[in-house]
Amino acid sequence: MEEKDLRQALQVLESYKGQMDTLSRQINILQASLEESVRARETLKAFSNAKEGDEVLVPIGASVFVAAKVTGSRKAVVGIGSRVSVDKDLSEASEYMGSAVIEIQEALKKAGSAFSEVQNAANNLADAINAEYEARQQS
Repeated sequence: MEEKDLRQALQVLESYKGQMDTLSRQINILQASLEESVRARETLKAFSNAKEGDEVLVPIGASVFVAAKVTGSRKAVVGIGSRVSVDKDLSEASEYMGSAVIEIQEALKKAGSAFSEVQNAANNLADAINAEYEARQQS
């Protein structure tokens, strides 16, 4: 491997590291979004199964819950994107969140696969670079 090729390989390796960092951040964001969506779906189910006057724990974020009494209303306000929210029946809201969970899981799977592909390419390139350095030291 010529010096020029070695420098280029090192640049590509740095690019791979940047891609892995970006994918890792995306995976973390998706994981947090998945956890939040699952929590919302479970809370909606709890409300659906509760009777008027029952007390349920409602997550408000950061693993904090407040006790709330269930009213006769069977509606939830659901954010549908672009800061737009709509009223939905609890069952519709739960279905909506279930769909969101599936979408996030699929995105998480794709991001994980992409991360693995880049990581494998980076590992193979790093091995080739290390082999070249070892060969140069033995010469």
